Amino acid sequence: MDNELNFRNFLEKNVIQGGKRLINGSNVNSKPLFSIITVVYNNERFLEETIKSVLKQKFQNFEYIIIDGGSSDKTLDIIKRYDRQIDYWISEKDKGIYDAFNKGMSLAKGDFIGIVNSDDTYMDNALEIIAKYIKDLNNKEIDFIFGSVKKHWGVLYGYRPEKIYYSWGFYSSHSTGFFLRRSSAKKIGLYNINYKYHADYDYFYRMIVKKKMKGTSTKKDEITGNFRRGGYSSKINFRKLFMEELKIRYNHGQNIILIIIIFVYKSIKNFKKILFS
Repeated sequence: MDNELNFRNFLEKNVIQGGKRLINGSNVNSKPLFSIITVVYNNERFLEETIKSVLKQKFQNFEYIIIDGGSSDKTLDIIKRYDRQIDYWISEKDKGIYDAFNKGMSLAKGDFIGIVNSDDTYMDNALEIIAKYIKDLNNKEIDFIFGSVKKHWGVLYGYRPEKIYYSWGFYSSHSTGFFLRRSSAKKIGLYNINYKYHADYDYFYRMIVKKKMKGTSTKKDEITGNFRRGGYSSKINFRKLFMEELKIRYNHGQNIILIIIIFVYKSIKNFKKILFS
């Protein structure tokens, strides 16, 4: 798999595309602080809310990229409605959500890349919060920042890298709460699309454990986004999610005894989910 973030590896012929890059050409912001990416497929219900949450940011030094997987509902009509406000958008069939992430990251020009899925929304001051952290940490080797994210049951916050070896609870959220330096993304490479459900965990494992990159998090009350119930991972069979997590751990050379302990513990804890999935 080609790990270079280069869009020519993805772009197909005769794709449907648009945005300010095509309308204004060289007049668009060529060096934004942020590149915000939304990936979508047949989500006419919530996409416009996501778009509006990005466009109304108090901090405006960003570009906005939307990757659509060839939607057949009214998703494309919604995207075209904001053609002059979105920097670039493309609509074509892809190999899934992580393939779409790869396309978006390869298009990015900003110093930091942020992801907001089409089910979720940014708070109005999300980029303002992260920009302040970037400014304050300018002289430190920080590769990524996790912003606090609001879910239906509470707030996800903090960054605890030691927990990555045995738990998902080491960070806040991949969507609306993850901001990665683009130069660091080039070192990590692409999302591995051989993993259908947990390629984000594989990506974080490479980022934190393999590449030993440094990150930080915002304070609990510095909330960057809202994470809606019923997102991508919630629609996947639990057993498939669980087995792929174990596969990723094994492929990264984690201690087999630790993997067995994780398997036994989570199997007991989630017995009903596994039995009826």
